[in-house]
Amino acid sequence: MPAMYPTFVASCFMERVWRFALPLVVAQLHKSLLPVAVVSFVGQLVIFAAGPWVGALMDSMPRVVAFKGLCVVQTLSMLTSAGVTIYALSGSAPIASTATVLFLQPWFLILVAASAVERLTGLASGVAFERDWVVLLAGANRPIALANANAILRRVELVCEIAGPFVFGLLLSKYDPKLCVKLAVGVMIITLPILLNLVERTDKLSKGTLQRPKHVSSGDQMKGSGADAQHDEAVEGGLQAVIRGWKQYLAQPVLPASLAYVLLYFNAVLAPGGLMTTYLTQQGVNPSLVGLFRGLCALMGFGATFLSATMISKLGVLKAGAASLIFQALVLAVAVAVYLSNPIGHQGSLILFLFLTVVSRLGYWAYDMVDAQIFQTAIPAKEANLVGTTEVSLASLAELVMLGVAIVANDVKYFGGLAALSMASVVGAAWIYWHWLANPTDDQRRLFPHDPHFDDSEKARQFGLQTLVPSPVV
Repeated sequence: MPAMYPTFVASCFMERVWRFALPLVVAQLHKSLLPVAVVSFVGQLVIFAAGPWVGALMDSMPRVVAFKGLCVVQTLSMLTSAGVTIYALSGSAPIASTATVLFLQPWFLILVAASAVERLTGLASGVAFERDWVVLLAGANRPIALANANAILRRVELVCEIAGPFVFGLLLSKYDPKLCVKLAVGVMIITLPILLNLVERTDKLSKGTLQRPKHVSSGDQMKGSGADAQHDEAVEGGLQAVIRGWKQYLAQPVLPASLAYVLLYFNAVLAPGGLMTTYLTQQGVNPSLVGLFRGLCALMGFGATFLSATMISKLGVLKAGAASLIFQALVLAVAVAVYLSNPIGHQGSLILFLFLTVVSRLGYWAYDMVDAQIFQTAIPAKEANLVGTTEVSLASLAELVMLGVAIVANDVKYFGGLAALSMASVVGAAWIYWHWLANPTDDQRRLFPHDPHFDDSEKARQFGLQTLVPSPVV
């Protein structure tokens, strides 16, 4: 396990840096939300469509080989994105007077394709770490060790989310964007061999744990072992996984809680993503402050990993979920009201708006932890990965819809309306969850018999705290 953590750091750091840097740099090439919205939209569409197939292909390959391949492809895609970005920043690309002209330029089409590949491979490598490797190395039958490993992975990712964007934002505030992208390219090139070496070290220290196939049976051994046979099985399994995953997802007894989680992904504007980064850049906010904003949002997630245990011990997992969603909805409602009314001047209102947006992330991350525990309690182990992947696909679809709206309303003057829609989605999530909680079913009582919502005893609260398992981040 100790060797896996630096591997995860190396895998995560440059990914977080580049996902912050790309929209920040693209925003300087065109004064509209549209280019960044299109890049994000295509990336989410590729994840929604191709995610299950990539997962099936990884299942058909040796773990270490598959992960190394993902690392190489992801780094190459980031280098490609950086290369065309440098080309555009150098003035070699024709100046795009409109968004349509920009979309027809070859460098932008390459940027969109490379960014989509990077998002897909990043998702796949994250799933490999957080749904497969950590279970094998910590032990599926050791819940405390697994919970601790999950929590450490979450904190590592959030530290990368804080440090990477802040450092790049600081550099961008002092140096030319083209130079900053070149520095990022250098770090990518240096990081790749280090990452591959750490993967090898993790494999050696695991003493063969990562080399064991996931499914071994006499029937499997009778099948052909050629690469073509494995690939055919992966493609067929991926298609079947999509169909079976949707059926099992819709039949789960905690569907409303999951739908509430999915609705939070409609909040693509009031979140530290590409749209908010682009908006702040075009408002003239210093890049270092944009990086600080993103880092503070991640810091809220770091705090939520500790706060969730306290909430669950006091309220129980079910009521903790309601409290998290209501808190996020109320804070975002105030944030949107401040943005639209502009009560203390433009600059003061913008700062207050950003502060409230940062605070709202505490509720988001707390509910993320609650949703994970609800899933772990309600979904059988044999269906956990399939149903969990389907939830991620649906969340990607939700974000796609919001990005589609942003593409249509791409002028910065419509940002207030987009923010109001994002806030409304969080309010809707809180309403769905509260309605589910206020009308308990037999399945709720069966799955959560010791939750204080049904049994308000000290023993029940302690039981809920002991079963808390932090969520892997996808």
